[in-house]
Amino acid sequence: MDKLIDIVNLTVGYDNKPNVLRDINLSIYQDDFLGIIGPNGGGKTSLLKAILGLIKPQSGSITFYDTGEKTGSINIGYLPQINQIDKKFPISVSEVILSGLTPGMNVFKRYSHTDKQKVKEVAQRLGIEDLLLRAIGELSGGQLQRVLLGRAIVDNPKLIILDEPSTYVDKLFETNFYKLLGDINKDIAIVLVSHDVGTIISLVKNIACVNQGLHYHPGTDISQEWLLNAYESCPIEILGHGSLPHRVLMEHDLPGEGSHTHN
Repeated sequence: MDKLIDIVNLTVGYDNKPNVLRDINLSIYQDDFLGIIGPNGGGKTSLLKAILGLIKPQSGSITFYDTGEKTGSINIGYLPQINQIDKKFPISVSEVILSGLTPGMNVFKRYSHTDKQKVKEVAQRLGIEDLLLRAIGELSGGQLQRVLLGRAIVDNPKLIILDEPSTYVDKLFETNFYKLLGDINKDIAIVLVSHDVGTIISLVKNIACVNQGLHYHPGTDISQEWLLNAYESCPIEILGHGSLPHRVLMEHDLPGEGSHTHN
């Protein structure tokens, strides 16, 4: 399978926090469903921003490919954490999804009938067609998450990046949402960032743990030893519950803090 993105020796840092990421090497492929895990502050968000072109690396390279040929960029859809969305903003579901269409050179472009038809088709696929005229402030967390997913896929991207998509939704919606992602992955590569190791293991094809460096694991048959090595300062215990593993982070000390547990 052809590559979409090739990251080589990537180092990212900020004035107040150098070396957030060090010597990252990662390839993302056309049919990939890549799960990214890692402790808070380990650099997951910085890696996403670098891929999206929102921050400039200190060193290293990010190369994009289209049908096997190098290109300056590829079309990437992005679904942010839901708490970054202002639900008071007066905009309809249809308008949110439309905003995912690339305007090209004309930022004042009027949306065509074809554009609006794309929105209807995406809404049908995601089961939100009856919400198109609703204001986003009227939506539940699960409904809003589907709308944001619609915005991310409406422009037929090569890749979509999802940042902690299940944080603010209930478990029933979460299950249905991940079924949608499995269907979408038939056409679009996915990078899914989550703090929930159990969810990642049950969904994705490959796993990367980001904790300043990057540990890559092809497939999802991972051991506790691999996870412990990948997280280093944030030990994990994997417990199986039926077909869905859950993660429990064991008590541990971080520099300058007392003992605490993530769960």
